[in-house]
Amino acid sequence: MLIRSAHQRLAWRPPLAALQPAKQWQRKNHSQTANSLESNAYCRDLVRKHDYDSFLTSYFYPRRTHDAYFALRAFNVELALVREAVSQPMIGKMRMQFWRDAVKSIQQDKPPHHPVALALYRASKEFKLPAYHLNRIIDARDQDLVAPTHPTVDSVATYGESTSSTMLYLILSMLDLSSSDTLAHAASHIGVASSFATLLRALPFHASQRRMVIPVDLTSKNGVREEEVYRAGGNAEGISDAVFDFATVANDHLLTARQLFKENGEKVPAEAMPVFLSAVPVASFLEHLEKVNFDAFDPLLQKRDWKLPWRIWRANSSRSF
Repeated sequence: MLIRSAHQRLAWRPPLAALQPAKQWQRKNHSQTANSLESNAYCRDLVRKHDYDSFLTSYFYPRRTHDAYFALRAFNVELALVREAVSQPMIGKMRMQFWRDAVKSIQQDKPPHHPVALALYRASKEFKLPAYHLNRIIDARDQDLVAPTHPTVDSVATYGESTSSTMLYLILSMLDLSSSDTLAHAASHIGVASSFATLLRALPFHASQRRMVIPVDLTSKNGVREEEVYRAGGNAEGISDAVFDFATVANDHLLTARQLFKENGEKVPAEAMPVFLSAVPVASFLEHLEKVNFDAFDPLLQKRDWKLPWRIWRANSSRSF
């Protein structure tokens, strides 16, 4: 009979095996959701601690891209921290190989159980992020482990193009804006300027580790002796002049990026503006550096600019940087 009695309807239960797949799916789905939330929170916290400038600009990205944005920025932080986290370059190279393998596994839908890798996997799948760019950043960071001193300004620019600029290419891709030559060209210059500013801001730390991040052609031109910089910091002969020359190149890249939009007679497109907000902290740092007469060792440069959030907001509102 098609219609059961009330007693039969109450007494009937589906077989246990029929319920099991649903329970397993619920448990799996709950676990995936928990892992997503945990890895997203991990990435956000990592960026907030180690890349505060990028954390500030995150508020201006579309909400739907926040998790992917923090995954990319956290990936960059992970790579940047490798040098200081290891005692020998070979150990650092092993860590870089882990990330190469992670990117490969992400493409195969088998991400390693690492919070940044899991977040990067979801971002890559949702926004079709090019693995080529991820690997390019890894390769540049890997090379920097064994050759931290650059011979020329051009070699530093190449490094900046392969790291900071490539990160901006990934973010443009996330926003579905990678097809614009103007945006990519401007992002290239912003990325290089950002790398120069980061190196200048970190010059006191690198000097304490007996590393010279200003390229050899500029230190030679200005009569800088590395040993003196390691001992005397900003009082070393010629170091302020070398910093000035290096900062000037960074500023030139900023000016070139701005000019690209002026030539087209328009402001930065609203949908692309969040990407170019990364230029605001660079410009702010260079202005502060000028105020202390290009003494990169001045303690004031290590303090956060309390006006920076407002400057970023203003730049976003005016669609200019």
